[in-house]
Amino acid sequence: MAVIVVRDLVRRFNDLVAVDGVTFDVEEGEIFGFLGPNGAGKSTTIKMLCTLLKPSGGSITLAGFDVVRQPDAVRRAIGLVFQDNSLDDRLTAEENLLFHGLLYGLPRATIRGRMDEVLAMVNLDDRRRDIVHTFSGGMRRRLEIARGLLHHPRVLFLDEPTVGLDPQTRSAIWQHIHRLRQEKNITIFMTTHYMDEAENCDRIAIIDHGRIQALDTPDNLKRGLGGDVITMMTVDDSRLQQEIAARYGVRAVKDEEGLRLQVGDGATFIPRVAADFGGQINSISLRRPTLDDVFLSLTGRAIREEKLSAADLMRLNRRHGRRH
Repeated sequence: MAVIVVRDLVRRFNDLVAVDGVTFDVEEGEIFGFLGPNGAGKSTTIKMLCTLLKPSGGSITLAGFDVVRQPDAVRRAIGLVFQDNSLDDRLTAEENLLFHGLLYGLPRATIRGRMDEVLAMVNLDDRRRDIVHTFSGGMRRRLEIARGLLHHPRVLFLDEPTVGLDPQTRSAIWQHIHRLRQEKNITIFMTTHYMDEAENCDRIAIIDHGRIQALDTPDNLKRGLGGDVITMMTVDDSRLQQEIAARYGVRAVKDEEGLRLQVGDGATFIPRVAADFGGQINSISLRRPTLDDVFLSLTGRAIREEKLSAADLMRLNRRHGRRH
């Protein structure tokens, strides 16, 4: 059963069409990834789903409620974990949760019971009376997830849930997310620029130029590319790029790793290209397609090119620098 139903969604900003006829469903209990390069319409779509922005056209139903006509009901049905820290550093973990529960109109007795539940769920029960200022970056993210679950939402939105965290902490947070889904049957709607993290999703929608370019399971998206990925370090990338296109009709893309190209059968192609251009190739490697390759194929950009701005990096360093 679909908990989110989006049909022909449009958002205009004067003459700019930021979201152009987007349609998709999110099934109850699934982990749904929403990916796109900067300016693709990803953030605009999510803001409309969360009632922060009104659509110019189309419809959104979330947990059975119309996002435009019943925004308060939608807000009670969702939890939000923002990319930027939104906890009060001067309060304890308990106080942050209490404040959140009161904003949602929950009785204090109900808040106390749920507080015990969510803190135990994210392994922070022993730090409940500690000031959040003393928490590590990973502990803060876990507390934000706990806060997002306090009012028992049907859908939890995670915006870059592990950005700026070390790999070990990222892995631990994902263990908590999977446990949430199993124990609560909660629907997770997430964004990320870590492609290995996107592998956790049941399905992924890739949006670009305001439109859904692909929507499928990670495995099906990778299979859709077909064949193998070959990466070559060469003496002259530009020259060999042109010669490969002319001789084999294969498009090679330049990136920081060298030349990358997709072929049906890499094991057959490599001996051919080595025989024809051996003197121009310093190294060559073969692998199966990844979600990075899918993203590049659909958007023309590698996901790693969607780097944080200098201001973002400074903010993350201030936030996490002393906490790992």
